[in-house]
Amino acid sequence: MSVQQAIREVEALLGKERVLTTVEDLACYSFDGTADAPSKRPDAVIMPKTTEEVQAIMRIASKYKTPVYPRGAGTNLSGGTIPIKGGLVVTFQMMNKILEVDAENLTATVQPGVIIASLNTAVAPYGLIYPPDPGTVSTATMAGSTAECSGGLRGLKYGVTKHYIMGLEVVLANGEKFRAGGKTVKNVTAYDLVKLFTGSEGTLGIITELIVKLIPAPEAKKSMLAIFSDLDDAGKTIAGIIAAKVIPATLEIMDKTTIETVEAFAKAGLPTDAEAVLLIEVDGIPEVVEKEAQAVVEVCKRFNGKVQVARDDAEREKLWAARRAALPALARKSPTTVLEDATVPRSRIPEMLRAIRAIAKKYDLLIGTFGHAGDGNLHPTILCDERNAEQMKRVHKAVDEIFRVAVDMGGTLSGEHGIGMAKMKYLEWELGATGVDVLRRIKEALDPDYLLNPGKMVAGRS
Repeated sequence: MSVQQAIREVEALLGKERVLTTVEDLACYSFDGTADAPSKRPDAVIMPKTTEEVQAIMRIASKYKTPVYPRGAGTNLSGGTIPIKGGLVVTFQMMNKILEVDAENLTATVQPGVIIASLNTAVAPYGLIYPPDPGTVSTATMAGSTAECSGGLRGLKYGVTKHYIMGLEVVLANGEKFRAGGKTVKNVTAYDLVKLFTGSEGTLGIITELIVKLIPAPEAKKSMLAIFSDLDDAGKTIAGIIAAKVIPATLEIMDKTTIETVEAFAKAGLPTDAEAVLLIEVDGIPEVVEKEAQAVVEVCKRFNGKVQVARDDAEREKLWAARRAALPALARKSPTTVLEDATVPRSRIPEMLRAIRAIAKKYDLLIGTFGHAGDGNLHPTILCDERNAEQMKRVHKAVDEIFRVAVDMGGTLSGEHGIGMAKMKYLEWELGATGVDVLRRIKEALDPDYLLNPGKMVAGRS
């Protein structure tokens, strides 16, 4: 009853046209990009236009103790936006303006619903880029990717989302708002609240405005495809490139299963007889790019790699289109695609790849692995059918084992996908009981009623 009262008050505030309540509309917000995750329809979907409206929505939700789920494009892969306890989904497609491009200070100020690719299109005439580059760059929103602290293909050289968020405006669970950070390069005022809310997955507050760092676009780029008949040689090459003092903008890997699947899907000219390929791009000043590209070629050859260098932009785009096709191509092979996010120190990538193969064999599963080899962020992708209960039991055991191995190797549960619902049960493996309790204390200090994205990252006290 209290949820319906909250909805009526929000309708009076915004008008019924910005409060969706039909079964058809609600079904669209009952899931996100996560496979093998429970779906749940919210009670309403709300579309605010201003920060003040978000504040009013949160005051109403707080009054009626109604759960609220901030949502960007819903492309996350950890169950981060599924409204598992019902309540209100707040979505930001009507807050999608680029408020300012400040070329002098190398910043942009944006609303939460701005698409990442749209920001890059807007800043390109200034000779600037916003480097974070998740695989869903054409659909993911700025606030959603900030809440998840997305990574992407350029993470090795340029870092991830948290390295580019300079300031935030945030609405808290009780409807209050605050600003932290700004345009200054240096800012060490008190606790780093910008970093606290970046990667908080909507559990601490709702981001309503962002100031982000921009950088000059590189003058030149050169892309290469390195082909290996031995998985270990590919792993050694990754370490060898870094040891040669070259930090590529992008250093990606695809294993044999992924290569075969992508080639059947994208017809990109990938060698289906290879055990692994590396896709490598160096960028920067033209003279440096040529020098680094030659160094990369030499390292690849030293470890028995055959190298193809893209001769023009068309060949370059074809290579990267193949990499971005990895997930959709794998998804075509089976009804269900369980994409994980195990991340290890890059020196242990060959060991991790062998472990994934052994786990696939142990549980009689087909696993294609691709990912950001340069920063150790691998995406083992299990091809399965969620209608097959016996197979899904094996899938869940395999996932458990993959994360156990990654943590034991000194890795982490998530390089970029976040925790959401999917990885909550593993948190103590990495943080310990005290670390998880610290997360819970932070949550309860800012949202004592667990109204914001409940059931994600950290559970309430039992």
